Amino acid sequence: METFVARQPIFNQKKQIVAFELLFRNGMNNAMPEMDGDIASTQLLANSFLDIGMDTLTEGKKAFINFTENLLLQKIPLMLPSQSTVIEVLETVKPSEQIISACREMADKGYVLALDDFVHAPEWADMMQLARIIKLDFPTSSEDKIREIMAVKTAKPILFLAEKVETHEEFSKALAMGFSLFQGYFFCRPEIIRGRKIEGQTLNLLQISAEAANPDMDFDRMEALIHRDVGIAYTLLRYINSAFFKRIREITSIRQALVLLGTDEIRRFITIITFTKVSTGKPEALLKASCIRGKFCERMGAATQQPGLANSLFTLGMFSLLDAILDESMETIIAQLSLSRDIARALLYREGPLAPFLNLAIAYEKGDWAMVPAALSDVSLPETQVPGMYLEACEWSRNLPGL
Repeated sequence: METFVARQPIFNQKKQIVAFELLFRNGMNNAMPEMDGDIASTQLLANSFLDIGMDTLTEGKKAFINFTENLLLQKIPLMLPSQSTVIEVLETVKPSEQIISACREMADKGYVLALDDFVHAPEWADMMQLARIIKLDFPTSSEDKIREIMAVKTAKPILFLAEKVETHEEFSKALAMGFSLFQGYFFCRPEIIRGRKIEGQTLNLLQISAEAANPDMDFDRMEALIHRDVGIAYTLLRYINSAFFKRIREITSIRQALVLLGTDEIRRFITIITFTKVSTGKPEALLKASCIRGKFCERMGAATQQPGLANSLFTLGMFSLLDAILDESMETIIAQLSLSRDIARALLYREGPLAPFLNLAIAYEKGDWAMVPAALSDVSLPETQVPGMYLEACEWSRNLPGL
């Protein structure tokens, strides 16, 4: 059985990733299956952990997982490790005596319970005493309702998680109201400050990356650009002289390093290094998302077996969050870089031959299963190949130095 899994980061007040919510699906022909507790359904959940591997999905952080009423009654969460699992009790669950009893047993065994899309009502009083986390749909919840829920007295402290936080303004508001955890794609949005210019050093870094993305890379121009940045030059020479390459003689010139690496390796190395530098002070999730998109798009492009497509798609995926990294509009950024027409069209207008790959990557990372099938058909890839590519991109990003 092919298992589709997307993950959504959960942040603390410092915008650090503390957990991931895992979104499961067993194929592209239907929405996430309603797991009714039968053998096939429980295998889907268990195999996702055993076959894919928790470390790949969550990088050692906690996993928030939705459980239906039937799964809770059958105590299926007890199959999973308590130290890394947060049991999300769906809003569709009825807090019956049997459910409360099952959840109490799980809580007593060290599992963290989270109440998903919580709406305050008298019948949920016992569950509130068991829960350690309460998730609220922030955009649709009034301030009065939120404060009412936060004011409820419980035996143990509760952490409140704001869901669907899509802008920095919403994040700041939720933070001021006392939320401790946050979920949503606010970190992928720029905080644009009008009238500010991209710093010269940053612009040079981006020009290096843009030149690396050029299918007809000019080694003379690349060498000249790298010579302007001591940090990049030092990192490149240290990299080419590392034990990984097992050089007999030390490489001492930028030109030698470029020739020995070759265009494909230069493209990946330069892009990752420059993005690491320009994203200083941003949430780690932003750089990771860029890396995952880049690798995911690259793998999809390689599967199409069209020459050069994979390299262009790697650059497209990496550059797709550049507006959020630099807090500037994409139009302003693209105007200062020499990107190919296809990459620029995809970034600015979501048009052209590369755009469907980026659309699929974004839909998949958000677990927007309604959008994935249409995006998948646009890139002409078998659906069975996609989960492996996504997980490979996650693993690749996890193992990058400094991330």
